[in-house]
Formats: sequence, C-alpha cells, structure tokens
Amino acid sequence: MPETRVLINLSNRHIHLSREDLALLFGKGYVLTRVKNLIQPGQFACAEQLTIQGPRGSLGNVRILGPERTETQCEILASDTFKLGVPGCPVRESGHLEGSFPFTILGPAATVRKSGGLIVAQRHIHFDLESAQRYGVEDGEIVRLRILGERGAIFENVVCRVQPNSALECHLDFDEGNAVGIGNGAFGEMIKT
Repeated sequence: MPETRVLINLSNRHIHLSREDLALLFGKGYVLTRVKNLIQPGQFACAEQLTIQGPRGSLGNVRILGPERTETQCEILASDTFKLGVPGCPVRESGHLEGSFPFTILGPAATVRKSGGLIVAQRHIHFDLESAQRYGVEDGEIVRLRILGERGAIFENVVCRVQPNSALECHLDFDEGNAVGIGNGAFGEMIKT
C-alpha cells in the first residue's frame, strides 16, 4: 500500500534572483551570504533581504533564497496582494512565470523593474524518485492534502513535483498554515484524487 504521510514546512514570501539582477541590485561580483540550508538539496536562505514594490504599496524584508536562478521571481502570499495592489496575482508553480505580474525590486545599489515574475506560489509536494514510487505519484500529478486537528481541512490542487535532486517535503505558505493552525514540522496526509 502506498505511503501517504508527508512532512509540511511553511514558506514565507521570498525572492529568487538571476545573476544579472543580483549584480544590478548589489553590485558586480556580489556573492549571496548563506545563513541556512533548506531541506531541498542545494537551496539555502540568505542574509540579504530586499523591498518589493507594487502599484499601491511595498513589502520590506523579503528574503533572498539561493542559489541564483535563470529568471528572477518573487513568491508572495495571497494576503500580500492587497498591500502591493496586485489583485488577481496568479497562482503558479515556481519557474512557471507565464502571465505573472510586473513588480519593482529596491536594492542597496539599484532599483530593478521587472515586467513579470511576481506570483503566489502553488502548494506542492517535492518528491525524489524513490519517494514518488513509494507514494505512487508522478511529476505534475494533482493530489489533496488532509490536515488533522481542531482547524483541520483538506487542501485541493496540490502539485506533485518529482525530481531526482529533491527531498520529500510539502510546501504550504504561511497563509495556508495559519488557516489550519500548523507550523513547520507538521504532517499531513496525501490523498490521491
């Protein structure tokens, strides 16, 4: 019988930078300061933080996650869309930036205006190949996630992301975690649809 129990960690708003935008925002040759490795292999939280600006407001202290990416993207919470003035900001998987919103990044060396890259992150579960086999899922498959407890709920539209260099971990954002009263290190039950 396939496994169903998955570790959940909550994701706050954050930004991934391209090498080009990193150089513009901090200066040529700048190297990000790693402060904490994340569960996903090779990914880490940086000491550096930026301010993100939308049409009606801004968000300060947006943490940079490394390593550098081919394209800059900023993942915000659905509740952030009101402060920034970007109602209808699309829910997307990381790296799927088609139809994403424009935004401005304020850095210590420059201001960078992006024509896209602002998204609300799609809830998802990372699987390595072995875990995907144990759980009986394929890359891109949509599942549900049941959270037990006083404020328990079932989340729909959870994307399975299967990659050889991943670690088994579910990512919900802070809005979603707060809604069901959980924090980092909680567990949920994956339900095949």
